[in-house]
Amino acid sequence: MSIRTIVIFGKRNTGKSSLINSLTGQQTAIVSDVPGTTTDPVRKRVELPGIGISNIIDTAGLDDSGALGERRVAKSLEAMDLADLALILFTDNSFTSLERDLAKTLNESLIPFVIVHNKSDIHPLDPELRAQLTEEYGNVIEYSCEVSDQDVAQSYRSALVDKIVRVLATIDDGEKPMLEGLVSASDNILLVCPIDEGAPHGRLILPQVTAIREVLDAGAVATVLQPAALKKHLESGFLPDLVVTDSQFFAPVADIVPQKVPLTSFSVLLSRSKGPFKALLEGVKVLGELKDGDRILMLESCTHHASCDDIGRVKIPALIRKVSGKKIDFDYISGLDPITTGGANKYRLAIQCGGCMVTTTQLRRRLARVMRDGIPVTNYGMTIAYLNGIIDRAVAPLV
Repeated sequence: MSIRTIVIFGKRNTGKSSLINSLTGQQTAIVSDVPGTTTDPVRKRVELPGIGISNIIDTAGLDDSGALGERRVAKSLEAMDLADLALILFTDNSFTSLERDLAKTLNESLIPFVIVHNKSDIHPLDPELRAQLTEEYGNVIEYSCEVSDQDVAQSYRSALVDKIVRVLATIDDGEKPMLEGLVSASDNILLVCPIDEGAPHGRLILPQVTAIREVLDAGAVATVLQPAALKKHLESGFLPDLVVTDSQFFAPVADIVPQKVPLTSFSVLLSRSKGPFKALLEGVKVLGELKDGDRILMLESCTHHASCDDIGRVKIPALIRKVSGKKIDFDYISGLDPITTGGANKYRLAIQCGGCMVTTTQLRRRLARVMRDGIPVTNYGMTIAYLNGIIDRAVAPLV
């Protein structure tokens, strides 16, 4: 299961910061009686029973006012794009139009949520209001972050975590294992894993680690090597059942691996595992239709220092310009920063990285927003395969 992101919304002084502290068991967020203490979203990674590792985000109050307050509210609502699950906090039996508008937006965005009546030890949730909210929204629970009796506090916490677990269990984000249907017991899978400037020091990148684990889970054999060792390894005459390579080495690997051996890349596998595969495959065809002055949006789902060898900011743009022979402009958005596309008139294509550092829900929601603006989408691996003339071979194992 992917790491889940839980975002806490509510008015000022409803106890959002206290709730995140209660759930994490730490003083993660500053707590104060002064309204508006939380000014920017506060993120905390924690392992919750029955859920596993989760990201919990505490946001500023949605009733903040003034020019600065409006900016805080906007920043809080941006966190909605990250949410696998939202918690709507309210107190004193005051579920107003603000909470209802938030619930409506969450419903329209297909984001499940739990309504939490906080400070229930002081003012219990009115039974009639609870019945009404349960009928309208389905998931309502009472809570209190600052109960002195530890047994009562634990009871509240356990009930809320249990509710969160049950709601998250109903979510099917459509993610499938990277190697689903491609690996059987006793197969020999060859993984070409370069160690370059983009790799984390002393570690493999996440898709490589995931692939190794899936091969082992299938009872197959994983052989891992760097590109320079590939030719000598294959000269033994023992051919693997599948070769998976880093997309940056698609062309030289394709020249060495015999045509009868299935070949794909980690990024292409991610496009099927996490992304809208058919849309990405259709979108890559735009690369054959580019014209001078076209602009492409590069979407990077992680933030990193861009080097002169960077795949998304240097290598892919250079390859597109070289193969197309056109003067193409590029814009870049890192991490999960808000996307303002300007519509299809501004961008001819959007190219998404593999998305290994974000959840499937976040990736698909992000790409859906771009596609709603009429902009075709594809990903790094498909782009490199297409530009090297091997897209059909790269996706053949997956279709």
